[in-house]
Amino acid sequence: MTLQLGDPAPDFRADTTQGLVDFHSWKRDAWAILFSHPKDFTPVCTTELGYVAGLVDEFVARNVRVIGLSVDPVIDHELWAADIAETQGHVVNFPMIGDPDCVVAGLYDMIHPNADDTQTVRSVFVIDPVNRIRLILTYPASTGRNFEEILRVVDSLQLTDAHQVATPVNWKVGDDVIILPTIDAEQAAQLFPGGWDEQRPYLRVVPQPR
Repeated sequence: MTLQLGDPAPDFRADTTQGLVDFHSWKRDAWAILFSHPKDFTPVCTTELGYVAGLVDEFVARNVRVIGLSVDPVIDHELWAADIAETQGHVVNFPMIGDPDCVVAGLYDMIHPNADDTQTVRSVFVIDPVNRIRLILTYPASTGRNFEEILRVVDSLQLTDAHQVATPVNWKVGDDVIILPTIDAEQAAQLFPGGWDEQRPYLRVVPQPR
C-alpha cells in the first residue's frame, strides 16, 4: 500500500555505513529525513550526498537526523564516500543504508517499475518526532533535489506545529504567515494580540510568531 501523509513511518532494521540501525530507535524523538538515491558512483547522486553532508549544522539546529538509502551494498557506499569527499568537499556524515534486497525500498515504495525496476527513485520522506510522515517528495533519477526547499518545509512544519498558522507561497523564515481559518476572531485576538492584516475573512496575515 502506498504511504500517505500522516501515516506512521514504517520501522525497519538495516545495515548502514554507521552500523546496524533500528530506525525508530535511531531517530528517537527527533525529526528525520529519509531519502533514497538511485545508484552509487553516479554523478547526480554524488553532488546530492556531498551537499547534504555540508548541511549538518542546519540539520542539528532543527533537531533533524538524516539517513540515505540505495539498493547498493554498504561496502559500495563506503568506497564511494571517498569520491564524494574528494569531489564535493564534504565527508558523508550521516548513515547510508545498504538495501540490496530492497526491504526498506519496498516498505517506502521507493522503486517505481515504470521508471526503473532495479533502482530507487529520488524519494524524500520527512518524519516527525512521533514517527508520522509529514512530507513525501519523488524526483526522477535525472533531476537533483533542492535540499534548501526540504529545509524550508521542515521550518514550516515546525513553525505550524507550534503555532496555529499556515505558511503562504514561497514563505521563508521571517516572512509573514497566515492565521488558520479554523481560528475565530476571539481566539485570534488572544493568540495574536498585535493584530493582523485581514485581507479577507479567511485570509488574515500576521507576522511570524517567534
